[in-house]
Amino acid sequence: MASVAQVGGVPVLILKEGTSRQAGREALHLNIMIAKAISETIKTTLGPKGMDKMLIDTLGDITISNDGATILDEMDVQHPIAKLMVEVAKAQDKEVGDGTTTAVVLTGELLKEAEKLLEKNIHPTVIVSGYKKASEKAREILKSKAIKVDLKDMDTLKKVAATSMRSKAIATLRDYFAEIAVKAVTQVAEQVNGQIRVDVDNIQIIKKKGGAFLDTQLIYGVVVDKEVVHPAMPKRVVNAKIALLDAPLEVEKTEIDAEIRISSPEQMHQFLEEEEKILRDMVEKIKESGANVVFCQKGIDDVAQYYLAKAGIMAVRRVKKSDMEKLARATGAKILTRVEDISPEALGTAELVEERKVADEKMVFVEGCPNPKSVTILVRGGFERAVDEAERAIKDALYAVADVLRNPYILPGGGAIEAELARELRKYAPEVGGKEQLAIEAFANALESIPRTLAENAGLDPIDIIADLRAAHEDSSKWGYGVDVVNGGVADMISLGVFEPLAVKDHAIKVATEAASMILRIDDIISASKLEEKKGEKEKKGEEEEKSSEFD
Repeated sequence: MASVAQVGGVPVLILKEGTSRQAGREALHLNIMIAKAISETIKTTLGPKGMDKMLIDTLGDITISNDGATILDEMDVQHPIAKLMVEVAKAQDKEVGDGTTTAVVLTGELLKEAEKLLEKNIHPTVIVSGYKKASEKAREILKSKAIKVDLKDMDTLKKVAATSMRSKAIATLRDYFAEIAVKAVTQVAEQVNGQIRVDVDNIQIIKKKGGAFLDTQLIYGVVVDKEVVHPAMPKRVVNAKIALLDAPLEVEKTEIDAEIRISSPEQMHQFLEEEEKILRDMVEKIKESGANVVFCQKGIDDVAQYYLAKAGIMAVRRVKKSDMEKLARATGAKILTRVEDISPEALGTAELVEERKVADEKMVFVEGCPNPKSVTILVRGGFERAVDEAERAIKDALYAVADVLRNPYILPGGGAIEAELARELRKYAPEVGGKEQLAIEAFANALESIPRTLAENAGLDPIDIIADLRAAHEDSSKWGYGVDVVNGGVADMISLGVFEPLAVKDHAIKVATEAASMILRIDDIISASKLEEKKGEKEKKGEEEEKSSEFD
């Protein structure tokens, strides 16, 4: 429907034909309904007893996961509000790497509570204002309750990593994977100007199906998913001196088209000999520097391969740029853009470089690097889907540990901190007073949905659990009590060792509040007509014109 206004009794077209428009309460309720639908979809995946989703894309590829960001990313949603909810999960994933489901569920619950207030004729801007105050207060309480962590306390870091993997497919082996995650992150962490910096991208994750989850291993070095270029080359080099080349070991082709006139077989022989000499000199340069392993980002000519093999040098070609950077960080080698620049100082070292067969594929392992600032986790599992889910679980654990190293504070999990925040906010609401007080109380109810969902997903009675949780939190010494999904009931999460990084909770509350506020502020949706429809209409119009011309 095009939007039409009456000016002095004459209709005036404002919007184009085919544009649809929803305004006021109708638009607001529609948006809230869609956000709630998305939230409800992934709600059942929350917590250790959460269920998984199977997603099948247009090509028929299957993804089985209970990771919030993965599910929403694979769902291929259409509505703009649904896309906004996907953005919430992506923002949480990119910033802190965990807590995506919490962030989306919280956004949905904030809107659900807001809907009840809208029915009481409370204006959306009042609700948004109340939510903002509640969010600021909640984040303030989070920081005051957070427990400081000694970064040398490996046990606590392992507990944080294990908590992030409790709801994943590898939950039963979480202690084994937690140890790998903690060792990997602490290895690549660097101290810069008194602050710890962790780039999780320096931890390479290579997936290979076949074998069991327990065959997953941490390698203090880099695994290059390529094979040695020539069969005569050594497949194992101990005390390797590694050269990294971002230059081809080939005779360069001229930039412009050139023609060489050869009038005798001797000239042809000379020409080929000269080409061979160039390649031989390149290899000689590499040999003189003392290098016995070469990783090349570009191609290696067959003749150069022969000379490298003759010199007993192992070579790998067409290595990815990201792998080259990881090799440089792990071995201490410099990436050279010209073979002429090679020198003993530019080489890196490793105790062992070896080609091994992993699941029918040959790979080159670079191990025993001196203080490697890049490490590799080789993930194994029975079949492809299992390996994919194991990788997602390990990534969550890596990010959780990295979050604690960057900001060394943790909080009890199991819905404990949400229950505590809800109690504190209910005390704070009357101080604010007015209609905003109702919005702050609604925010507290939304936070309580996290322990309620954990209880529902574990098959417990949510009403009993919330009542027990509220009763426990009335005693200030029991602020760490949360939902014990294993034994049923409530228990002290601190003594159970269920911990989550402060950064994850803080960011989830911040992003959920911002998203809910944005959706509540929308009171008009104007959708332009679809391009396909317009195209279809044009074709139809053209056909009609043709028909009329025939009759003429």
